Amino acid sequence: GLELSHCVGASSLGPAMPWRSGGPCKMKRVRTVFKPEQLERLEQEFLKQQYMVGTERVDLAATLHLTETQVKVWFQNRRIKWRKQSMEQKAAKLSQFRVIEPATADSTDIKDHEEDTVDVEL
Repeated sequence: GLELSHCVGASSLGPAMPWRSGGPCKMKRVRTVFKPEQLERLEQEFLKQQYMVGTERVDLAATLHLTETQVKVWFQNRRIKWRKQSMEQKAAKLSQFRVIEPATADSTDIKDHEEDTVDVEL
């Protein structure tokens, strides 16, 4: 599964903490760096469907020379990015069409206007 870097020694912030083991040091997962061709294919697949599961994920991972977990996590992160962009676009549209509402008249103004009106029967 995950690639781990070498043991990280104690830092100035305090003693090293074990990473999911009883070992004396903290292991840090190496961040996956995708090749441009891999990213292009992942983006193409995301445009078709936002959820990649089962044999489709296994096949895509094999085609791209990635692990199934790397593909799964990429799709999870891409969905988060997609939702965030959607929310920002909605907020931008709302702020673009937002109109400042006129100040509401207080009750004394309304009474004055009511007294000025005259009902006329025809």
